[in-house]
Amino acid sequence: MNIVLLTQQENILGNRYIVYNDKFLHLKNTLKVCLHQIISVGELNGLIGHAEVTQINDDSIELSADFNKKPPSPLPIKLILALPRPIMLKRILRDVSMMGVKEIFLINTNKVEKSFWQSNLLKDNDYEQYLIQGLEQCKDTIIPKVYIKNRFKPFVEDELPDIIRGTKPLLAHPGDFPTFPQGVEVPLTLAIGPEGGFSNYEVEKFEEVGFDVVQCGARILRMETAVVSLLSQHSSFLN
Repeated sequence: MNIVLLTQQENILGNRYIVYNDKFLHLKNTLKVCLHQIISVGELNGLIGHAEVTQINDDSIELSADFNKKPPSPLPIKLILALPRPIMLKRILRDVSMMGVKEIFLINTNKVEKSFWQSNLLKDNDYEQYLIQGLEQCKDTIIPKVYIKNRFKPFVEDELPDIIRGTKPLLAHPGDFPTFPQGVEVPLTLAIGPEGGFSNYEVEKFEEVGFDVVQCGARILRMETAVVSLLSQHSSFLN
């Protein structure tokens, strides 16, 4: 945790905040903060700054915060992912949040197991904790938006044309296709399927709305590896 993200719920008056539970334990046991120490903080979906430790209690720590700096610019890539298994989804959400992606669409495909949609991770926005972990790692404050779309055809036909407007839409898929382009200097919409790729029908539906199909190389990668690999190729957008 390179920055402590504070929320409005933790604000007690003016620039004063009080933290409990995991944040309290992290500050006390990991950072081993002491009275009047200055630490890096950010306001969730707001600015970055610093805070002074003003009081250390048995179960909480009080901070006096000053927010005065904008967070890093977002990575201009909209990410569409076939819903992976929950344990992989946790890692992917943490990584893409850390890399600056701000819009993530989790979709259903032929190879997505039905049980994945029943995961508690998708209920009550439980996945947000992993997005926040990514933000705390890279010193960002703007939490990505996650859209859950469990009906493939209505999503592609009815919603995707508006989503891709103003971007270059690319579909990463194994096969004899052009290589994923390097250093694209325009915003992207990037779709990545399950391991083994999309079905032929699904590829055709993406192509119908304007996606170009590209491949990542001779090797078929795990989704979490493919996501990081493809996003990192656009390092000119990274902050």
